[in-house]
Amino acid sequence: MVLLWVVTAAWAGTISVLSTGAYSSSVTGWLLGQILLLLHIHLNPHTFATIHFLIRKLAHCTEFAVFGLLLYHSFEPRHPERWDIRGAFAALIIAGLFSLVDEYHQSFVPGRTASLADCGLDTAGALLGIVLLYADRRLHGRNSKMVKH
Repeated sequence: MVLLWVVTAAWAGTISVLSTGAYSSSVTGWLLGQILLLLHIHLNPHTFATIHFLIRKLAHCTEFAVFGLLLYHSFEPRHPERWDIRGAFAALIIAGLFSLVDEYHQSFVPGRTASLADCGLDTAGALLGIVLLYADRRLHGRNSKMVKH
């Protein structure tokens, strides 16, 4: 039970580190450019900017989907197979609040900007993770009933 909270806190720390200047748009743009150069892929500037933007937004969504799942499991570690709507709601609220704090933190970081749109994307990512877990639980429950018959 404590281990889940430690992992969840570590993931929150990882999100905070990813919000530093070391992962600013200019840095990730340079890195993407180097990867494309290594792969001998040449894109026009508009296509490059679009792909870079989508990768950064997908990163927001993904890191908070993982965070939402970790929060959910931290609230209900004893019965991981059972769906807990209160735990899901609490995980979503905490992920959303953490996103607000993270964006506020970014407003003080050189090379980063705070964005309520990113906060919405982060919260949507947490919701997506929780919804996928719910869908998996429903599917898993249905399959186990089918096997028993």
